[in-house]
Amino acid sequence: MDLLLLPSLSNCCLPRLLPSNINTSLVTSGSSVGVPRPFQCKAAISEIASHDPIVARRSGNYQPSIWHHNYIESLTSEYVPESSFSRRIDKLKGDVRMMFLHVVDPSEQLELIDNLQRLGLSYQFENEISRVLEAIYNSNRSGNMWKKENLYAVALEFRLLRQHGYNIPQEIFNSFRDETGQFKASLCNDIKGLLCLYEASFLLIEGESVLEEARDFATKELKGYINGRNEDPNLSTMVRHALELPFHWRMRRFEMRWFIDECRRKTDMNPILLELAELDFNMVQAAHQEELKQMSRWWRSTCLGENLSFARDRLIENFTWAVGMSWEPQFGHFRRTLTKINVLLTVIDDVYDVYGTLDELELFTEAVERWETANVDGLPYYMQICFLVLYNSVNEMAFDVLKEQGVYILRYLTKGWADQCRCYMKEAKWYYSGYTPSLQEYLENGYISIGATVMQRHAYFSVTNEITPEALDCWEDQYPNIVRLSSMIVRLADDLGTTTDELERGDVPKSIQCYMKETGATEEEAREYIRSSIAATWKKINEFGAVCSPFSRTYTEIAKDIGRMSQYLYQHGDGHATQNHLSKERVLSLFVHPIPLDRDEHE
Repeated sequence: MDLLLLPSLSNCCLPRLLPSNINTSLVTSGSSVGVPRPFQCKAAISEIASHDPIVARRSGNYQPSIWHHNYIESLTSEYVPESSFSRRIDKLKGDVRMMFLHVVDPSEQLELIDNLQRLGLSYQFENEISRVLEAIYNSNRSGNMWKKENLYAVALEFRLLRQHGYNIPQEIFNSFRDETGQFKASLCNDIKGLLCLYEASFLLIEGESVLEEARDFATKELKGYINGRNEDPNLSTMVRHALELPFHWRMRRFEMRWFIDECRRKTDMNPILLELAELDFNMVQAAHQEELKQMSRWWRSTCLGENLSFARDRLIENFTWAVGMSWEPQFGHFRRTLTKINVLLTVIDDVYDVYGTLDELELFTEAVERWETANVDGLPYYMQICFLVLYNSVNEMAFDVLKEQGVYILRYLTKGWADQCRCYMKEAKWYYSGYTPSLQEYLENGYISIGATVMQRHAYFSVTNEITPEALDCWEDQYPNIVRLSSMIVRLADDLGTTTDELERGDVPKSIQCYMKETGATEEEAREYIRSSIAATWKKINEFGAVCSPFSRTYTEIAKDIGRMSQYLYQHGDGHATQNHLSKERVLSLFVHPIPLDRDEHE
């Protein structure tokens, strides 16, 4: 196996493996040889390299990254493991464990678990949380339905138990419905209970009409509450936030930061939980900063940013994807792996969508399918560099798994990349021929072309400690359902957020346009259909909370989180490519600015 053929391009040096016809004297530190900046127009005339012909090419008009390498390297934090903060965290964790011993009321136990989850602390208390939930579940099975008339308590119980894989029936809400089957009018004044019912309803699966009705009922009443006069600003903020996007669909790490900030404004917040959440967030942020520095050095060493200047330089955005999929400190290797994969997907996507000619793309697709270096000579220079970075990065990842677990996984990884490039190729042919596919045809190709299936292949092998034959069989031919469904969420969310920009610069019609052409719908009707399709897909994904699967719960949650990450990133437009005030503030809050421990200063 050819490994580490391109381990580093430090200072933009020549890779050790380049086709024999390349003049190595041209590829030196500081050399301008490579792909020059494209003209800022939709079609650009660009010379790929001195030995390649001048070709008319499109430009994505992408702006350079605002997050420069030197800035990333300058990030520092006082919240490092050897600091006094670690000792304080250990003390606070002990205090929280005492809470689990002293809190005996099931409703209060669930509220403690919910706060720990929203504050980003549940990973610290997994054993305690599991014991409480198991006891509550067994208590219900024995017929002890505590506080069944308390909507808030029942809805919170339902949501947390379903989240953790327990099979809780929707009929738990029947006591809140009248003789006609409608939810009782008396519930309209219980805003806290309605908010909890609303959040719980998003864990429904197909065919659960009671939960559908619960969501419609709660949504209507909560909107009325927001539009009317209300005297509780904290509750109003929580309601608005939930109506914008439910908790079950939100990117966890960013949600933690938001919730901590909200709790700092509350006078009745448990000070132990809040202080622990503040310290833990800052400690994890410090770990993320170090990982980000490592990734910035890797990205710089590849020289892809300098040689493929038509492509998006979005290292931090790609690192954010990895954090969105799994943020806990013990998954640093996972985040480094996925950041590399995401960066490569972004660059190769721009090769197909923006820069490559149809003939060049055919050659690149064949090179990836063969996964050999023997015929790289036939590729244009910019593709040679791109392919060799991909080739060596993936081979190195496979070699690491072989060393650590004794399982040879390269063919599973390369199959994912071959599928990816074939789907890119199909979309390129659609674009050049002016073809608009049917919605079904588009989605069958699009859930792969969005890149989420490749991400999830690498995710599985980077977080699974015991790779099983049963799981490998799932990766052999077709994509596992959880992978296919979560990838569909990414595709649909991406289309909602990026369609306008991508069509302006020239791209294949997206799901919105396919639906419009197929049905004659307006754009807003098409967007509403796509939004309803996302909700329908989540119903199918929710079934993976309780079904038997060859995948661990850790991996299944990562698969779900890729859908959450996409809805977070594309909620207000193209959060991956566009660097605006919102995207900047998100990066600063996640990776740069720690939570200030001085409450007065924060307020």
